Parts: sequence; C-alpha cells; structure tokens
Amino acid sequence: MSRRLQICVSGGAQADAELGELAEAVGRGIAQAGAALVCGGRGGVMESAARGAAGAGGEVIGILPGTSPEEASPHVTHVVATGIGHARNLAVVASADAVIAIGGEWGTLSEIAFARRLERAVIVLDGWSLSGRGAMGSAPGVVPAQSAAEAVEMAVESAQARRDCTSGSESPPVDP
Repeated sequence: MSRRLQICVSGGAQADAELGELAEAVGRGIAQAGAALVCGGRGGVMESAARGAAGAGGEVIGILPGTSPEEASPHVTHVVATGIGHARNLAVVASADAVIAIGGEWGTLSEIAFARRLERAVIVLDGWSLSGRGAMGSAPGVVPAQSAAEAVEMAVESAQARRDCTSGSESPPVDP
C-alpha cells in the first residue's frame, strides 16, 4: 500500500475574504483528489484550506511552530507540534509532494524557496510573482494558476510525477 499524495498549502496567517474563499476551495479540491493537505496548521489561509479539506472528508496535517497541539486550527486532523518557530516552514514543505502558495507573507516566500530547493513544484494562486537572474530569471518550477481548480490539478499532477520519478532512478521534475 502506498501513502497518499500530500499537497502543501502555504499562505499568510491573515487572509481576506477573497483569499479565504480561494484557500477553502483549494483545500476541498485536495481532499476530493484523495490527497492529504499539509499546512502550517494555524489561522488565515492555512485555516481556510484546512476547513475546505476537512469539510470534504480529507486529512489535514498541521505542522505548528510551537509546542502545544492546542494551537492548531480546529480543522486539523493530525498535529505536529515542532517547537522550532519559523524553522518549521522547512518541515511543512518537505512533508509535501507539491506546494500551492496562496497570497502570502514573508513566511510563504520562505516556503516557496525551501520547496524549490527541495525540488518540489510550486503553484502560485493570487500570490508572489518571482524573477531572478541567469538560470533563475524565470523562477523555474514556480508557476501561476488562474483558479483553485487549476492549482489543485497542477499540484496533483506534479506530485504524482514526482512520486513516479522518485520511486525509480530518474530525477524528480522541477516544472509542473
């Protein structure tokens, strides 16, 4: 038996109504796709995504910065209390097969960077726009989505392709 895909939803601890609705739709889509949602486990975008996934009968893994499981959103079904503060951002994305970044604050940007360093695809929905220099000019592996459904579809495809490649001898894909 193989484990189910795990898709991270990254986003700010504060979310306006529009981002909250997007995040909830993404969470619901992840659950409906049969994947588990991984997030930072607290408020804002994280809580909205968790609400959507849990409401659709999905599993939600919340990786908290503090030491108390009680800090988790009530929609989180599995809590990991790390006690490592912002360093938990690495654990959040390392636990996922692909990442969907919605809106975002500085922590979201750090999760995007960690995800790419770990060769996880990052799908951005109404969030950060990145550019760099040289080989990083087009922010490889970071792609925009136009809707919650498109973001989920791209993340699931990328996660499955990564899983297929890492179970063999090929390198995992860097672009969804």
